[in-house]
Amino acid sequence: MADFYVKPGDSVTFAKTVGESDIYGFAGISGDFSVNHVNEQYMAKSKYKRRIAHGALMIAFMSTCSTMIIDLCDGTAGDETPVSLGYDRIRFLGPVFIGDTVTLTYTIKEIDPVRRRSLGEINVINQRGEQVGVGTHILKWVKDA
Repeated sequence: MADFYVKPGDSVTFAKTVGESDIYGFAGISGDFSVNHVNEQYMAKSKYKRRIAHGALMIAFMSTCSTMIIDLCDGTAGDETPVSLGYDRIRFLGPVFIGDTVTLTYTIKEIDPVRRRSLGEINVINQRGEQVGVGTHILKWVKDA
């Protein structure tokens, strides 16, 4: 069997400063206008003291990383199309505030050439070096028609 498209240890990194426009844009797309994300006065009374980013926004950044890991294949997927099967064990370990810069690192941990899958570990770290999120991504290479 030929080598697989990715191998354990392959890694990509994506960094983004979360802006107010990200919060409102994501709220508009998702319909999630929770006070946690859009009401500064309400959140000022909370433990967090300010608005926090949507957890699902962090998942969207994880998806960016999955696209970047596919790009490492450099179009060598032959007669297969890489698709996401989803994310497991996602945890939000700390808040992400407006103005925080998050750095996501996606690293291939396992490959299963028989099932045509890879597992990627994703870590989300803020500018203070705090781990604020984790997840596992399942990527599958599907035979073209």
